[in-house]
Amino acid sequence: MADISAQAVKDLRERTGAGFMDCKRALEETGGDFEAAIVLLRERGQAAAAKKAGREAREGLVGSYIHTGGRIGVLIEVNCETDFVARNEQFQKLVRDLAMQVAGMRPSYVSVDHIPADVLEAKKAELLADEATQKKPESIRPQIVDGQLKKWFKEICLLEQPFRDTDQTIASLITDAIATIGENIRVRRFERYELGEEL
Repeated sequence: MADISAQAVKDLRERTGAGFMDCKRALEETGGDFEAAIVLLRERGQAAAAKKAGREAREGLVGSYIHTGGRIGVLIEVNCETDFVARNEQFQKLVRDLAMQVAGMRPSYVSVDHIPADVLEAKKAELLADEATQKKPESIRPQIVDGQLKKWFKEICLLEQPFRDTDQTIASLITDAIATIGENIRVRRFERYELGEEL
């Protein structure tokens, strides 16, 4: 077993937000490999988050973000299980990060499940009718449309978008927060305003 220093545990804890003993165990199990310990903690966090996913989340915050210059504004409702967590600094930072994401990336929907069926069907028909798709063999057109839909989801669905300039999706960011905070968290709705739009 590798000799795990207190500094390594502290560094891992600061990077992941996981508990001291969880970080120590993860480092011990991975032989002191810092990156492998992060992956292990993330996997365990995913499992913990999945257990909490069915729990009721009626508390939370309505957060706001006004971009510099006052030309873009966002209101977002993020729910958690208790008002205690809603007052937690980490939860409040998550809400602010999500509001900034909506301001910068312009999603239209929270998740794929929130896309109205008629909008989804219209997009599928548009992609299928595309000249480039029609030139491909008929047998592979559905896979092409599925691939293009996934790209489209990343543009219009908040939970599918990458967080800032990282490979981590917003859904994964929320899952990590659930694992760290210990409560179910979900984005209920948001509204983005931009000066002069739709005039």
